[in-house]
Amino acid sequence: MKFGFVIPWADADEVGELAAVAEDCGWDGLFVWEPVWGVDAWISLALAAVRTSKIRLGTMLTPPSRRRPAELASQVATVDRLSDGRVTLSVGLGAIDTGMAAFGEQCDKRQRAELMDECLEIVCGLWQGQPFEFSGQHYTIQPTEFPTIGNTVQTPRVPIWCVGALGHERSMRRALSWDGLIPQVIDNDGARQATLEELAAITDQLPGDGYDVIIEGVWSEHSPAAWAAAGATWWLETQWDAVGQARPTLATMDRLRDGPPTS
Repeated sequence: MKFGFVIPWADADEVGELAAVAEDCGWDGLFVWEPVWGVDAWISLALAAVRTSKIRLGTMLTPPSRRRPAELASQVATVDRLSDGRVTLSVGLGAIDTGMAAFGEQCDKRQRAELMDECLEIVCGLWQGQPFEFSGQHYTIQPTEFPTIGNTVQTPRVPIWCVGALGHERSMRRALSWDGLIPQVIDNDGARQATLEELAAITDQLPGDGYDVIIEGVWSEHSPAAWAAAGATWWLETQWDAVGQARPTLATMDRLRDGPPTS
């Protein structure tokens, strides 16, 4: 199992500093969340890329439905080149209570799913280079001869982790077609992370070697080892209560210096 950390609250320059500390203290990955309005995730990851040399960097997560495909493709590829191939793109529909309605973003679940599927197809197509064209329900892309740098270091492309709702065939089929599963369950209270038992029940459905399963949590409340036994390959430590503290970045720094959990 690999161990990552999701930064709960920090400005871009602080993300660079936190990434350097995370790498020095033995973490395998550092991730940032992507807001509708706030600190830009990809500028933050670019700073993290130039401050580190080994640690994997990525979002947790990016809602493609509110992104322009060419812009997202450009940002991810740029950070992938800066980091010499250490970027992971995590995607999902996103939580609409993070400001989507306030800023006029699409909130209908079906529409967001359609936008996400088309956006990812375009992003991966652009990474392959020109000529590229696409004609879908929401986007139309024509080949261009305008000179650009769009290649990624990682081949055949940057790994994509995708939210999959257990028991929902279309959602799971989408997640299993990419490189990693962020397992969720939809119940009467909305979306939540799958339990140990729920994850273990679908282990035989997973693609196998090289496919990631990503679990988030606080190690003092869960056992990463138990999650690994259930099929998880990444444990992402979260510390969301730090947001309410007077100095959230300092609290994050202290936790990173303690190193990843060992049990």
